[in-house]
Amino acid sequence: MKILLIGSGGREHALAWKLAQSAHVKKMWCAPGNGGIGRERLAAGGECIECVNLGAEDLPGLLAFAREKRPDLTVVGPDNPLALGIVDLFQEHGLRIWGPNRRAARFESSKAFAQEFMRKYGIPTARAATFTEVAPAREFADSLGGRCAVKADGLALGKGVLLCREVAEAHRAIEDILVKKSFGSAGSAVVIQEYLEGTEVSLHALCDGRAAKLFPTSQDHKRAGEGDTGPNTGGMGTYSPAPFLAGDALTEAGQLILRPWLKGCAAEGIDFRGILYPGLMLTATGPKVLEFNARFGDPETQVYVTRLENDLVELLMASVEGSLARVDLKWSPNCAVCVVLASAGYPGPYAKGKPIHGLAEAEKLPGVKVFHAGTAWQGAGFVTHGGRVLGVTALGADLRSARDQAYAAVERIQFEGMQFRRDIAAKALG
Repeated sequence: MKILLIGSGGREHALAWKLAQSAHVKKMWCAPGNGGIGRERLAAGGECIECVNLGAEDLPGLLAFAREKRPDLTVVGPDNPLALGIVDLFQEHGLRIWGPNRRAARFESSKAFAQEFMRKYGIPTARAATFTEVAPAREFADSLGGRCAVKADGLALGKGVLLCREVAEAHRAIEDILVKKSFGSAGSAVVIQEYLEGTEVSLHALCDGRAAKLFPTSQDHKRAGEGDTGPNTGGMGTYSPAPFLAGDALTEAGQLILRPWLKGCAAEGIDFRGILYPGLMLTATGPKVLEFNARFGDPETQVYVTRLENDLVELLMASVEGSLARVDLKWSPNCAVCVVLASAGYPGPYAKGKPIHGLAEAEKLPGVKVFHAGTAWQGAGFVTHGGRVLGVTALGADLRSARDQAYAAVERIQFEGMQFRRDIAAKALG
């Protein structure tokens, strides 16, 4: 098979690494890819993955490339091309592609749509409302005592959520999104959601339009600072499995969410083939969905692919072809931890081009894989090229050993201004 992978981040490096292990894959391109992806070799034949200088949102360019090269499967990593309709476009030209179509991707591209869908089909979630004007938005925030999440309706790189604990803070958040346009066109409307207390976990389910296969849980660390302080980021680290939702409780939570979700999709004529990723809050009154994503999480993908024992190509093909009901997901009993190394200043402005040292030494440690997110190859080595630079991931017999090994690998890596959280998985370890 020939595979075209779209995207350039840590999620895409993790997917590329796992796809490259499949005996089915004889050729792989990644558009645009990153420094690490271009050095991964296919298990079948040993050829390196070829990075192509096409942006993930350059739909005409990607279509022209796919029509020339005729990949057997295109795999979409990021949310933006899905929201722009890349799946619909490729399918119109007879190209097999994995990911939800534009209509199905609305679960992520419009928080207002997702919130209304959950209300309509009885999926447990927070009390919420959608606004395009400041005054009624403020009134609703006031009714919640200012304790709320103010969310840009559209896509905002995982950062379009402002958590508020008092009225003045909520008013500022509404002003930032609706008036100051802090998140650009993503903030043409805001969803204001009551503030939920509890433990947050990430769910993932692979879907084929009719069936959904639930993954084990993971837990992301969104805030930039330790102890969940500082601004929201795209994710500073994660681990799997999360002990707060496992066994029968995970099965029940999955049914509570996925059963009405599948029923609603059928009723609305939504053909969802891809990954559904609900962010979940475990509250005192049960699990509630904070929001939906329509693609793999980042950095959740990094810990999932290190634990996944199935051939990923076969899973994605089953998702595309509607045959997931005949597939069983197989997971390693080991635990995985990913620590994100970020540039100084992230999630705000940051410098690029800082030389990265110690990558080879880090990957010599047993069970360690360093996934590249924002890197480039310059001269004779890697340099920083993004806010989140690397995802240092380790697999261990238990959570503590995986965490210790991940941080041991982190200590071997250096670049100017490197920042990271030192408390990844601390909630689970006590």
